Amino acid sequence: MLALSSANPTQAPVTRFSAETCCLSINQFHLAYAGKTALRDLTLDVPRHRVTAFIGPSGCGKSTLLRAINRLHDLNESVTHHGQIQLEGQDIHASQMNVTELRRRVGMVFQTPNPFPMSIYENVAFGLRLQGRMPKRKRDDIIEWALTSAALWDEVKDRLHRSAWQLSGGQQQRLVIARTLAVQPDVLLLDEPASALDPISTLKIEELIRNLKSQLTLVLVTHNMQQAARVSDYTAFLQQGELVEYGPTDQVFTNPRLQRTENYITGRMT
Repeated sequence: MLALSSANPTQAPVTRFSAETCCLSINQFHLAYAGKTALRDLTLDVPRHRVTAFIGPSGCGKSTLLRAINRLHDLNESVTHHGQIQLEGQDIHASQMNVTELRRRVGMVFQTPNPFPMSIYENVAFGLRLQGRMPKRKRDDIIEWALTSAALWDEVKDRLHRSAWQLSGGQQQRLVIARTLAVQPDVLLLDEPASALDPISTLKIEELIRNLKSQLTLVLVTHNMQQAARVSDYTAFLQQGELVEYGPTDQVFTNPRLQRTENYITGRMT
């Protein structure tokens, strides 16, 4: 169940979900690079089996927040943070959290497709092999399922042992998604996944995003507001590291609560 609350009438209410509905819960999360604030005390819930889009101008903190959910900042010694990010009720920064297991549960796809220099089959099998020995029949079945889920199986089933680099850019991005799906994550983070693709490939990625929410939770960073409106169920607008407004996508785009949001959506602010 969704609930709205706000102690400050000049800000949009905070959208919160019940424990039964919430997949990710971000509470007063603050992150800085070498003392320079990138995210400022964000509080945000991401519902399970929905598509949530992060929008906002360049440098507003969208991708920083996405990487924080995956703990990709861990190796950067200049990064400091406080607050909490919970995945299914577990603090991702707790000492008992296994980071490798976290990144299996929270997969990530980047702007530029990054297939490994190996066959299509071995790309999808890569994460499965890291998990240990598995009967070939079972591995084959998972690979077929992952490629089918990524809407790629029919296009590659007769050339699984050819180089992944022979695929088109759009096919490579769907292959990367299949590689991520093969280890059965709970969450899929997508950082501008279609920005480097042609319009036809972009539409295929968008259709894939809509279809995948029946299997897992998706979080999408995009500069393309039309794309956010087409594929997401909820939209969060960030500006200068702060969460300005968050709610159902239809509401945010057609009836935003704050003038700052309307100015950005209508192009009166960059």
